[in-house]
Amino acid sequence: MTEETPHPLTPQDSLVAMMVAVSASDATIRTAELINIQNAVNNLPIFADYDIDRITTVSQTVYDLFEQEDGIAALFGLIRDNLPDGLNETAYALACDVAASDGHIYEGELRLLEEMRYELQIDRLHAAAIERGSRARHMTLAHVS
Repeated sequence: MTEETPHPLTPQDSLVAMMVAVSASDATIRTAELINIQNAVNNLPIFADYDIDRITTVSQTVYDLFEQEDGIAALFGLIRDNLPDGLNETAYALACDVAASDGHIYEGELRLLEEMRYELQIDRLHAAAIERGSRARHMTLAHVS
């Protein structure tokens, strides 16, 4: 009898991986993005029993995958295998919040968010609502016209 190998990512790890991926997608990880990830893990109910020390391990996994030719596809494979469908919109919302957290969404972040919508099968109308909420939460007075 063989013992089943545990999944490499928990559902919470998958959420963290999505946030880290969008932060790293433009090749610059900004302080505002890291603070947003830390705040999400510290304050959201989905992370209530999450071991915060896992952030480093999950981040390194994402960075390692990004260095591989098919790394993004491999990352989405891990996410699909370990994230319950009921958390797809949560994952997308968290990723959008990280992308918006520094006041500007860069081209690499936009491309990855588009890929996330596709891979997580987020309905376009739901994605627009999530994106609008992220934009509203991260608005500054300098952006108001």
